[in-house]
Amino acid sequence: MKDQIINEIRENIFVNKSVIEKCVDSIELAANVMVSIIKSGNKILWCGNGGSAADAQHLATELMGGMGSYDRKPFPSLALTTDTSFLTAWSNDTEFESVFSRQIQGIGNQNDLLIGISTSGNSDNIIAAIKQAKFKGLKTILFTGRTGGKMKNLADVTIFVPSDNTQRIQESHIMIGQILCGLIEKKIID
Repeated sequence: MKDQIINEIRENIFVNKSVIEKCVDSIELAANVMVSIIKSGNKILWCGNGGSAADAQHLATELMGGMGSYDRKPFPSLALTTDTSFLTAWSNDTEFESVFSRQIQGIGNQNDLLIGISTSGNSDNIIAAIKQAKFKGLKTILFTGRTGGKMKNLADVTIFVPSDNTQRIQESHIMIGQILCGLIEKKIID
């Protein structure tokens, strides 16, 4: 069992070394977009499924609450994955594919930002959300895996974690998200 634990940790380290080699430019670009959105008084919307939904909620909270500075004003940030009444009603009464795009229709404004998280890049509801966001004039960022799947060319900025392993991609997504939130807080309050 120890060998398996060590191998999992080594695989995580390997993927994160690859993130350094292949993702730093797109992370920096995403940070600049996020800073611009917040400085202009707009909001950041997040969406994802499963573990990515939890990441969306976690990262939205970091921006609203604070990474290390709790005295700063909150940055407007909301996870579209948290309204269980809407999520279950809409999915039950219509279908699941439009569960995020419907919310963007209602609360997304031009020059807001949508951040979609999909390890495969093939989540139909994230695809619909990005398309709706672009239609309404929102900026878009995607966190995904190596290929980007069906979403690889949809977002304004895409961060492709260089892995096909869902767990390693998710680990890198939360790390990248934490880095972004920290950079944004530092850039805006400094």
